[in-house]
Amino acid sequence: MARRPLFLGSEVYRGSSYGPKHPLAIPRVSTTIDLCRAMGWLDDSVYIDTPAATVDEIARFHHRDYIVALARAEAEQRVDAATAVRYNLGKLENPVFPEMYRRPAISAGAGIQAARLLLEEPGIVYSPASGTHHARPSRASGFCYLNAPVLAILELLDTGVERVYYVDLDAHHGDGVEEAFAVDDRVLTLSVHEDGRWPFTGTAETRAGRMVRNLPVPPGFNDSEMDHLVEAVILPLGHWFAPDVVVMQTGADALAEDPLSKLELSNGALWRAVAALVDLAPRVLVVGGGGYNPWSVGRCWAGVWATLNGFDLVRGPTHAAEAVLRGLTWSRSAGRNPPEHWFTTLADAPRPGPVSEAVRRVAALALEGL
Repeated sequence: MARRPLFLGSEVYRGSSYGPKHPLAIPRVSTTIDLCRAMGWLDDSVYIDTPAATVDEIARFHHRDYIVALARAEAEQRVDAATAVRYNLGKLENPVFPEMYRRPAISAGAGIQAARLLLEEPGIVYSPASGTHHARPSRASGFCYLNAPVLAILELLDTGVERVYYVDLDAHHGDGVEEAFAVDDRVLTLSVHEDGRWPFTGTAETRAGRMVRNLPVPPGFNDSEMDHLVEAVILPLGHWFAPDVVVMQTGADALAEDPLSKLELSNGALWRAVAALVDLAPRVLVVGGGGYNPWSVGRCWAGVWATLNGFDLVRGPTHAAEAVLRGLTWSRSAGRNPPEHWFTTLADAPRPGPVSEAVRRVAALALEGL
């Protein structure tokens, strides 16, 4: 029998912010931890405080000159013009902030630690901070300074794992992970993301490698369409590939209330996808990703943890959990007068709808050539 799921976290995320005007000004991982504890779902026996990855561990994927530049930017709290251009640092997208090296190093360390825990014993490891899927070997991208999913997968491959199925459910294309493994037949990468949204890659026809599949979906993408893709594409590909490990990126920015996408999912659609995918392999790593509404991302990621453990998601939040939700603030207009259900429910109302021809088309294309 596999051990209980493990939760990897850190206090570095509490109070750490990319700056007041950045989408990541909001608390996410700390909110998820607080909600899980307030619901009685997370005790010390399964919670692990994770250390930062070492320079040598990070250098398994990232170039050492970039690592040095990132650490120097944190220490000096500035970057010169040449460094900004070369490494994409110090911009609105990837700003200078007090923990800009330490925080992603801990997220990367959690991904690596998760891989090692899974190698020790089959089971499930959850690291909501480790979904930073855009970073490149020598360049920050899309709020991501280090690529924690890539480092986790490399740790698995380096120690003998033969097949990893990476499924990315973020609203934005998982471009950094796809690029890292496009020509590695040991890794099947699949990304469900909004069509025509930054980074403007990941078309349905993309065949950067034999093991690359993309499912770009239209604005308004609903629960029924996600359920369809899970049943018609994501699970069949998983059964065909027969992975030793599933790595699942569960960005919450595909939810209807997120400001950085036009997708219309409820958190229940993501939870159902998670529940379906965990049965594909004896070892499963679940990470977070995007998500820029503090209430929707906190509720979603707490629900992911509940799903992995089989906890009841029908009941509402405890008084302590509701207090966590009522204690959040958000500077965007939607946060100035938040709806009551953001405080009093964990599960969104379902958002079903018709399955569009666009979704059926990308599903069919994804199965071609197998």
